[in-house]
Amino acid sequence: MPARVLLLEDDRLFGETLVDFLEGEGYEVVHFPEAKSAIDAVYGDDFDLYLLDVNVPDMNGFDLLKQLRESGDKTPAIFITSARDKEALATGFHSGADDYMKKPIDLDELLLRIEAQLRRHRRSQKVQVGEYLFDMERLVLYKDAEPVALPKKLAELLGLLLRNRGEVVSTEEILQEIYGEENPGTGALRVYINKLKQLFGKDAITNIRGIGYCFEA
Repeated sequence: MPARVLLLEDDRLFGETLVDFLEGEGYEVVHFPEAKSAIDAVYGDDFDLYLLDVNVPDMNGFDLLKQLRESGDKTPAIFITSARDKEALATGFHSGADDYMKKPIDLDELLLRIEAQLRRHRRSQKVQVGEYLFDMERLVLYKDAEPVALPKKLAELLGLLLRNRGEVVSTEEILQEIYGEENPGTGALRVYINKLKQLFGKDAITNIRGIGYCFEA
């Protein structure tokens, strides 16, 4: 399934150039010439990346992204703008931008920057584990697009192990991160480990005796 890009650009010719280029590279691009329609689309649909001009009708791109970030939206965003002063650059990043390009842009460089943001976002957001998908940000496990009920501590444990997938995480580190000062001891941890093995298979997690655990599925 191709990555979906929301493009906010009021220059029709430039916008069409970007759409043609990105669609030729395999992306699905939805182009909006003004901010209000772009915001309506964001709240009604899912996008993998925002590509935003700054000076557009209704609301500038900085304010649009700031509004989205304040609502909890963490979709990666790249600004494309003719503004060249440092103040504009700072405003862009303070509004929640992940990257910033000044016009005129090199399309091949834009493609590289988009790919880099999508890789970074996907690594941090959702992880495939067999037939399950785990949302690392929301700590929600899905099977067949339906959420699987997990206790909060169990979800936190799964997130920690997946962030260190293929590496041993010490028992002490797990207990400190999951429980903090309210350390219940290793017995409670073993119960949660067994629950994860019931979900992902007994070989999914290796117990390194006296050291910790390694998620290997």
